[in-house]
Amino acid sequence: MEIKIVRNILEKNELSADRVRHYCQERNIFLVNVMGSPGAGKTTFIRSLLPHLSFTASVIEGDIASTIDAKRIADDGYNVVQINTGGSCHLIADSVLQGLADLAPVSNSVVFVENIGNLVCPASFDLGQDIRVLISSVAEGDDKPYKYPTMFQCADMIILSKDDVRDVIGFDLEYYSQGIRSLGIKSPLFPVSFKTQAGLQALTAAFNYRAGEKFRCAE
Repeated sequence: MEIKIVRNILEKNELSADRVRHYCQERNIFLVNVMGSPGAGKTTFIRSLLPHLSFTASVIEGDIASTIDAKRIADDGYNVVQINTGGSCHLIADSVLQGLADLAPVSNSVVFVENIGNLVCPASFDLGQDIRVLISSVAEGDDKPYKYPTMFQCADMIILSKDDVRDVIGFDLEYYSQGIRSLGIKSPLFPVSFKTQAGLQALTAAFNYRAGEKFRCAE
């Protein structure tokens, strides 16, 4: 019975995810599902990329409670809407669809969806996104690909944040990278320090290219 309930929840979410995809296809919106642990740097990733994008962008901010991160993005001068789950450990496609309606993004633009901080549940719920971006922090340790394989396997881009403290913490980049390779993952890995901006230029160029692919295909 429990398996049936879970299956029904996922099937309902898939239908809503298809509606999100239809919404974005009609308006040529590049939808980005940003995932990672609490404190990994999801909001910082979004705020760091926004000024360097080649396209108009806006944000759907997901949190269990508060509007702290949404206020930071709004203070930066970008359109943002807040989704508070009230306890749920992941966003669902229905919430994203409502967020898009409230946000009303312009055509040919990028929309970031910051998911709830969690390395388990968000991997199972399709939001209708074009890509999933995983933010994995050096501070979390170098064993995360081994412990949370599903999250890494579903990511289209993997960003290793807080790279400026890698040596201080004793983070083994080769061990971490080997864990990713052992899962057969082909997604690119970007070590980045958002504090020093080391690696940010390469990440921004790759992201702009990925978003541009969608917009070029729609021409």
